[in-house]
Amino acid sequence: MNPTLPLHLQVNGQAVACEADASRSLLEMLREDLGLTGTHQGCDTAQCGACTVLVNQRPVKSCNRLALQCAGQAVQTIEGVAPADGPLHPVQEALRAHHGLQCGFCTPGLVMRLIALLDEGAAPDEAAVREALSGNLCRCTGYEGIVQAALSLLQPLARDPA
Repeated sequence: MNPTLPLHLQVNGQAVACEADASRSLLEMLREDLGLTGTHQGCDTAQCGACTVLVNQRPVKSCNRLALQCAGQAVQTIEGVAPADGPLHPVQEALRAHHGLQCGFCTPGLVMRLIALLDEGAAPDEAAVREALSGNLCRCTGYEGIVQAALSLLQPLARDPA
């Protein structure tokens, strides 16, 4: 059995202090210790992207990131994107409007990746969007709605230099 070590980080804007086994993944900590089950466990090999969260505003596959690697960092999960009783985040709304949602299993990871894509200031280029999404697998939608949702968010940003 591995020893546990103290872990302090921010999760969805809240300070978290806990003990973490040296081999515990960020995904396990989020789901099992913190009850944040919106981040999904898919492949466990960082191939599907269902476990994507933001660490310091950068997309990270939480299944292959150790919880202890995130010490002192800011982690955002799907639960931290929009309030449960409030309006959808613009990425969530765009996915809804462009029919980029079906079964929902991959959706949290895609939302997190698209939020990062917007923060990266990506060009509204279909090839660039598809490249950015290449680490997130979706078996249901065929990606057209997801790509169109991303482009609908990126196009106004490209026109507004501010």
